[in-house]
Amino acid sequence: MGAEHSLWGAQLNTAHRPRRLAATLLAATLAGTGLTVAAAPAAHAAASDAVVKLPISSYSALAVDNVHERVFVADSSTSYSGNSGIIAVYNFQGERLTTITTTYHVSGLALSADGAKVYAGLRDRIESYDTTTFQKTHVSYASTDTCGRDLAYSGGQLYFTTPYSQYVGQCATASTYVDGVVNGALTRTGWNDSGELQLEAGPGNRMLMGQPLNANAANPFVTVFDTSGDSLVRNAARRFADSEGKGALDFKDMAFSPDGAKVAVADAAYGTRLLNADDLSDAATGYQALPSGATASSVAFSGDGKYIARGASATGSTPDLLVQPADPTDATAPLEFVFEGSLDGDKVVPRGMEWSADGSRLFAVTTNTAGSQYWLHIIQPPAVQYDARFTGGLTHSPAQATAGEPLAVRGKLEQDGPAPAEPLKVKATRTDANGTHDLGTFTVKDDGTFTVLDEPDLVGDATYTVSFLGDLTHRPAEDVTTTVSVGKAPTSIALTAPEEASMSTGIEITGTFTAQGKALPDRAVLKVERTDSLGTGTLSSVTVAADGTFTINDIPRARREVTYTVSWPGDDLHSGSTASATVYVRR
Repeated sequence: MGAEHSLWGAQLNTAHRPRRLAATLLAATLAGTGLTVAAAPAAHAAASDAVVKLPISSYSALAVDNVHERVFVADSSTSYSGNSGIIAVYNFQGERLTTITTTYHVSGLALSADGAKVYAGLRDRIESYDTTTFQKTHVSYASTDTCGRDLAYSGGQLYFTTPYSQYVGQCATASTYVDGVVNGALTRTGWNDSGELQLEAGPGNRMLMGQPLNANAANPFVTVFDTSGDSLVRNAARRFADSEGKGALDFKDMAFSPDGAKVAVADAAYGTRLLNADDLSDAATGYQALPSGATASSVAFSGDGKYIARGASATGSTPDLLVQPADPTDATAPLEFVFEGSLDGDKVVPRGMEWSADGSRLFAVTTNTAGSQYWLHIIQPPAVQYDARFTGGLTHSPAQATAGEPLAVRGKLEQDGPAPAEPLKVKATRTDANGTHDLGTFTVKDDGTFTVLDEPDLVGDATYTVSFLGDLTHRPAEDVTTTVSVGKAPTSIALTAPEEASMSTGIEITGTFTAQGKALPDRAVLKVERTDSLGTGTLSSVTVAADGTFTINDIPRARREVTYTVSWPGDDLHSGSTASATVYVRR
């Protein structure tokens, strides 16, 4: 498996792309199974994202049996009480093994702790099936469910919700009970609330319950139950709206971290919330915001605790899925998936993701915009990462950096492993006397070179730091820095004066003032001095016009050579300048 994982890992960055091409090898493997499969571009030896077209027109649940490597996907089909149900069963490679047809719609799935049984929630019963033979093993009749029940196996017992409404259109606000099969007997736990309550089993005999936003629940909750005994004991609970009713949870999904210390919640109004499991308070460090335009729909931790998958609903080129380190302090760039149309679906469905226990595969269900077609994605994160390094240091041009003028800082990033499907990016900052400034990200070319563009706005030393934060295929590189001395921008004064003039008619001198770099906050005021046989004196200052021109008019006081000197002292960002013109004055 190690070599296979390495190959899959090398290809993971091919997933963010506008289209997918069929991989011949994978298509051949699945030929004859009745599956529609798409994978990574044919230019790569293997695909990181195998995609199966599901034989369902609605979706209710996903369950993963790690013992026998089975994936179960259920069709909710709750639009009519007499609808039969479908559970499609696949192996971890995406081959469909069988399709289980049930008497009524299937609205929830759960696996026993040993993976021997999969439980299916039907309209008036809970059925169990053997995960190797797929034969029905037991039926427990339950209170009638019109809307769709959720299931969770926790603390050695099976728990399920029982919402009831006479009409499907009223299910969102239905009164819902939490029931169970405790010690083999159907039991009503006594817990209930409005809406289609959702359950999620976790480590340490704990179970989450989340409430979707609905007309009867303006401030929905998430709560943790202790399932170690014969009755559910509620521990931490939280509602999210403030005293003004703002910030209410719009629940879509939830998951325990494998160690049970954290709870992640997909909140369509907020994004991905990361909470401390013991009291459901906000974790000290949360995850970065989802890309602009993406609405949280699903969340899942990998079984090995390394990754978190954050599903979303988004349009166009906005990512619908991020796979990233589960540690929120790890700045490694997430892997982004964009799902677009007939080969992929358009978005990740709520509660539509599960991982294999070893973290080697993520199973994600997507749907089209209309919600009438569904796809199962089998994604393999990398088992290995490759090194990356900056080589040759940083250079800059022009050689003399000037405040307010463009400056290019250049370098090279080398990376091991196969060429990435998407260009790598580096991050740059400038540190000067005013602090550290984020310059953004810059694309690395195919040959590894990159250019950081900036306009330093302060005279003095500026230190440029370039970072490669890594991604799921490459480790971060050690930062590279260079210090640049930033000087003042030059200015110049040009004068046009007559060669001769007379004391009676006076002298007119025209000129142009030019300042490079950052524009002056105000028009420059120039000092004018006159030097003749009687000495040197200061004349009235002149203000430069918007186009940089100015005019000096004077009646000279002495004959022979008269020199006019025009100067500007400079400012914090611009050097001073001076110019002189000599005129021979006659009577």
